[in-house]
This record gives sequence, C-alpha cells and structure tokens, in this order.
Amino acid sequence: MLARFTLAAVTIALVSGCSTSSPVIGGKHTSYGDSKGIELVTNEFGSTDLQMIAESMTRSLAQSGVLQGRPVVQVYDVKNKTSEYIDTREITTSIKTQLMKSGTARFASDNADMQSQVDQLKLQNQTGLYKKSTTARTGNMIAAKYRLEGSISSIVKRSSDYKDVFYKFSLQLVDVESGLAEWMDEKEIRKTTER
Repeated sequence: MLARFTLAAVTIALVSGCSTSSPVIGGKHTSYGDSKGIELVTNEFGSTDLQMIAESMTRSLAQSGVLQGRPVVQVYDVKNKTSEYIDTREITTSIKTQLMKSGTARFASDNADMQSQVDQLKLQNQTGLYKKSTTARTGNMIAAKYRLEGSISSIVKRSSDYKDVFYKFSLQLVDVESGLAEWMDEKEIRKTTER
C-alpha cells in the first residue's frame, strides 16, 4: 500500500514538474478560437466559407473516381469574379492539401510556381556551382494529365434592412490531352445580414 502511494506521489510530482505554463504576452482582449468554428463576423467571404468550399470540392472530386492511380494535376488560379478581395489561392491550396493527404492525386508546379522550378533547374545545370552527379536533370519534369481550374462569383443585394450575398464557387477538372471536362462541381453559399 505504501509502495503504491509513493509511486502515485512520484508520478504526480513528475507530471506537475514537467508541465510549465507558457507566459501570455499581449493584449487582454485577444483570444484563440476554434479554427473550425463558424465565423459570422460579417457577410463577406471568410474562413468558414473557404473551409466549406475546400471540403465540399475535395470530397466531390475524390469520390468521382476520376483520380484513380494518383494522376498528376496542375492547378490554375481560381478567377475571382466578385467585387471583394478573396485570396483564391488559399482555396486551391486547401483543396490540394486535402487531396494530397488522401493520396488521391499528385500535383505539378502550377503556373505561379513554374518559374521557380525553371530557375532552380537552370541554377543547378548552368551555373557550374553544383556537382554534376547531384544535379536535377532537365527534361524530366512530369507533365500533368489534368488541369484544375475554376471561378468564384457573387451577387449582392441590399435594402435598407438587409444585405444578402450569394457566392457561387465552380471548379472543373479538364483532361489536358483531350480538352474534355472530366469532372465539375459547384458550391453555393448565401449570407444575409440584418442591419
């Protein structure tokens, strides 16, 4: 009995000794929230909308069966046709991340990153700075089988009492060789604010 008590006391002492509280620095009015919690600060495009779109599109594309065998996909920037600033790259990055984690697809350098890829190959092969046996050879990049592209648009209606914003996000997967759309989906979100 005494041995159990001593073991329990030592365990508690070790656990409490290992737990250090981190100091809190900053203002009194700032706090952390649930990153998956529903954000309703305004009726403008927000984090909840981004998460809903990314999850809906990822699920739809993964379940479509088009991406069998983990094909290579190139992602194009989503066209923002709304009147507000929306970082559409974050939407496609979330979709890419979820598809990559699920093992459904692989991704080629997109248009924005292609120049960085080319610059790195040139640096390794044309500057003479690197040992030839360690350089990445040119002409070995994998071409994409599919192109993922889309757009987001909105319709805004106002009255003296309400503001209603309707968002429509469309995405399609196009076979690069044939030009045929192999998958398409859209997600609609409506947000209404009473003034």
